[in-house]
Amino acid sequence: MSQSSTATPSAADDVARLSYEQAREELVAVVQRLEAGQVPLEEALGLWERGEALAARCQSWLDEARNRLAAVAHQQTDADAEH
Repeated sequence: MSQSSTATPSAADDVARLSYEQAREELVAVVQRLEAGQVPLEEALGLWERGEALAARCQSWLDEARNRLAAVAHQQTDADAEH
């Protein structure tokens, strides 16, 4: 067992702190590197894991935005119904 696996943060450790735009931009870069096919297998696996975490973060941002918009629309509908 190598010490680097315990000292190195996982692919998703810092993803939760990224804005949607940061996560999307990094995800695009990861996909481009993987599509280029010039990455050694071990690095490609790490990039894949990072990409999965970034994609999940982007989806989380989008889901939250959708929920917030739905809540605002629901409030607006309720306000219109009262008047």
